[in-house]
Amino acid sequence: VQLQASGGGSVQAGGSLRLSCTASGPGSGTHGKGWFRQVSGKEREFVAAISWRGGTITYADSVKGRFTISRDNALNTVYLQMTSLKPEDTAVYYCVSDPHEYRSDNSELWRYWGQGTLVTVSS
Repeated sequence: VQLQASGGGSVQAGGSLRLSCTASGPGSGTHGKGWFRQVSGKEREFVAAISWRGGTITYADSVKGRFTISRDNALNTVYLQMTSLKPEDTAVYYCVSDPHEYRSDNSELWRYWGQGTLVTVSS
């Protein structure tokens, strides 16, 4: 399974960005999917996760009410719509995928990781 993320960039505080991640490979269409982020020198941080059918969604407290995760199974793509961005949201964002229908905030449980896309929020 390969994951290709896109949509990162630079934005001012209060702005919005939408990240996309398209999966390819056997069975990837029915995987649970999610997003993590990492700041250099710090551990990876859970952002959001969504089950295969979209019925179960989880967010980190730090992004609740500002970020929305969604998926289009016909395109095998997961999205992260980010609004009201803050400088502390600056990080490399990684999309993740796992054969289980749903995985939560434990990074060690996610089998497949994308290459990461950088989001920079300036004040």
